[in-house]
Amino acid sequence: MAELQEDQSATNTSSKSGYVLLGIALVLAAVSVAYNVWGGESSAQSEVQTADGPPSIEALRDAALASPDDSLAWQELGFAHFSEGQFADASEAYERAVEIDDSHAVLWSALGEARVMASDRDPLPPAALEAFEKALSIDPSDPRARYFMAVKQDIDGDHAGAIDSWLGLLSDTPPGAPWEGDLVRTIEQVGRINDIDVSTRLATVIQARAPSQTLGAPNLRGPTQEQVAAAGSLSADDQRQMAVGMVERLEERLAADPSNLDGWVMLMRSRMTLGEPERARAALDAAIASNPAAEPGLRAQAEQLGVR
Repeated sequence: MAELQEDQSATNTSSKSGYVLLGIALVLAAVSVAYNVWGGESSAQSEVQTADGPPSIEALRDAALASPDDSLAWQELGFAHFSEGQFADASEAYERAVEIDDSHAVLWSALGEARVMASDRDPLPPAALEAFEKALSIDPSDPRARYFMAVKQDIDGDHAGAIDSWLGLLSDTPPGAPWEGDLVRTIEQVGRINDIDVSTRLATVIQARAPSQTLGAPNLRGPTQEQVAAAGSLSADDQRQMAVGMVERLEERLAADPSNLDGWVMLMRSRMTLGEPERARAALDAAIASNPAAEPGLRAQAEQLGVR
C-alpha cells in the first residue's frame, strides 16, 4: 500500500503513488479475512499447503478468450493482471468485462483504478474518472470510486472538500474494512500537508461508527502479526494463490456448516475484496436460503459491503 509522503507540498500531493489506496493490498486483505475464519496458524498453513493453486494468467486468458460473453472470466483475468502489476493488461480485461456486463459498480471502479495505475503521468486520467463516475451512477456508495473522486477534489486544490469526502467515506466504512487504516492515514496526512486540523472530526467519525453486527459464530480471531508479515513477504502471485485457496476452503466449510452466519459475511467480504460481486451476491443468496430467519441481518451486512 502506497502512502502519502509527509514531505510532499500541497502542490505535488497529486502523485499517483500517494493516492493509490484500495487495490494494491486487496489480496493480503482477503488473506486476513480468511484468517479471521480459521484462526489458528497451523490450520492456515495447512490450507495453503493443501489447496490447489489458482489458474495461471495464461490459463485465465485462455478461459476468457474461450468465453467471450462471460464477464466473470474477464474480471478474473483483470484481477490477476492487477495483482501482478500488469495494469495496462488489467485495464483491457476490465474493459472487456464491462462491455459484456456494465451493471456492476465494482467492475467500473476496478477499471478506473487499473487505468490510474496504468497511467505514466496523469495521476487521475480522464478515462479513469469516467469509470469512477459510471460506478457511482450505479452505486453511489462504491468506496473505491468515492475515494478517487475525493482524490480529484484534492488534485483540484479543494483540500478541505477532499477531507470532508474522505471523512464521509470513513463514516460509511464498516470497521475492519480492508481500506480503513489507509483511509485514516490519508485523511491525517492530507490534513497535515495542508495545515488542516482533522483530529477532532476524525475521532468523532471513528467513535460514532457502530461495530459490525455479530451474527452468531463465536471465537473469531484475526491474523497474528507474524501471519500477516509472512503473507506480506510472498510474491503477488503467491499472495493471490493463498487468498483464493483460503476463500475456497471457507466456502467448503460453509457448505458443511451453513449456520455459521459470520462465516457467510466473511465470504461476502472476501468475494468483494477479490473483485467478485456476482459471487458475493451468490454467497448472500446461499446464506439466506440456509438461514431464512437471519435474512434481515445478513442483508444489512451485505449492504455495508456493497453487495447488491
